[in-house]
Amino acid sequence: MRFIPATPADLDTILHHRSEMFREMGGDYDRTRPHYQEASRTYFEAALRDGSYYGILCEKEGQIVAGGGVVIAAWPGSPMNYSPRRAWILNIYVEPEYRRQGLARAIMQQLIDWCRTSGFESVALHSSEEGRPLYDKLGFKATNEMRLRF
Repeated sequence: MRFIPATPADLDTILHHRSEMFREMGGDYDRTRPHYQEASRTYFEAALRDGSYYGILCEKEGQIVAGGGVVIAAWPGSPMNYSPRRAWILNIYVEPEYRRQGLARAIMQQLIDWCRTSGFESVALHSSEEGRPLYDKLGFKATNEMRLRF
């Protein structure tokens, strides 16, 4: 297996991983997929070009079998993050037939290392129930984030 940086040519693969991730999470994540898929395409198409998304893909047996990435967003700084930018890991996905082989962990480690060497003070993510044990083992901690939906 080898890890390769995502490029704009990988847009459809990234969108496939994102869609399948939400489909597998079920419930509202799955039911609302048609409503956010176009927004995802618009965002990732631009972000892959302007560098505000850094993606990693895992190639095994001649095909892309897993991936994930980091969104780099402008941020006004805060007491726990002095930088004018923040990093969020998202889109961690492994094709079902390649799971339980350490690929998600390897992708996460690549992304964490990239964030560290890129000067980020921290990295955040949102987790599915299935992903939480891995993220806990990697040292992620729950925060005080709250949300109000409209």
